[in-house]
Amino acid sequence: MSAFGLNKNIPSRDLGGGVSRKILSWGGKLMMVEVTMQKGGRGEVHTHPHEQISYIAAGSFEFTVGDEKQIVHAGDSLYVAPNLPHGTLSLEDGSVVVDIFTPIREDFLG
Repeated sequence: MSAFGLNKNIPSRDLGGGVSRKILSWGGKLMMVEVTMQKGGRGEVHTHPHEQISYIAAGSFEFTVGDEKQIVHAGDSLYVAPNLPHGTLSLEDGSVVVDIFTPIREDFLG
């Protein structure tokens, strides 16, 4: 993989339900992923062994992290500890969240 991830050249994977994902960059123990959701699109509550930081690049989401629920908007961010249940609901068309994982999500590369 190149040191540069030019968004216009990165294919988007349709995950269904108004959700798509681009793997922007990865290497070593880090991965950055862009997820775009239409209003009502969901990231169902799930867990994984990775640490995750999410940055809201556009729109708004209702995030659940553990026992907390919060509406987040463009410019906001959140942290998800390993194995902590979390999920999201998009509140606007074209909402974008940028997720950073460590270690990389091998399951996203297959």
